[in-house]
Amino acid sequence: VQLQAFGGGLVQAGGSLRLSCAASGRTFSKYSMGWFRQAPGKERDFVAFISWSDGNTDYTDSVKGRFTISRDNPKNTMYLQMNSLKPEDTAVYCCAASTTSIPNRLRAGTAYLYWGQGTLVTVSS
Repeated sequence: VQLQAFGGGLVQAGGSLRLSCAASGRTFSKYSMGWFRQAPGKERDFVAFISWSDGNTDYTDSVKGRFTISRDNPKNTMYLQMNSLKPEDTAVYCCAASTTSIPNRLRAGTAYLYWGQGTLVTVSS
């Protein structure tokens, strides 16, 4: 599976962006998908996942209520709708694919087999 994230950009605090992750291959629906982000000088952090088996989703606490992860299997695409953006959301956002559907594993980067190149999100204050 090849992944490509896009949709990043510069936005003012309080604004919105929608990231997309396009996947190649014909088995996209059998992969759980996740978003991770890495801010300058920091470790890569989990943002959100959506399970392949039941569509279950989860988010890191700092984005709950502001970000929404979704997927469109026929289009082989996953999305991250980001609202009420804050300067601390500034990071490179990457998408990743995993064969597991176990929720407590999907928050860890080690559960993911495939990674896309990131897209930069910059939120100005």
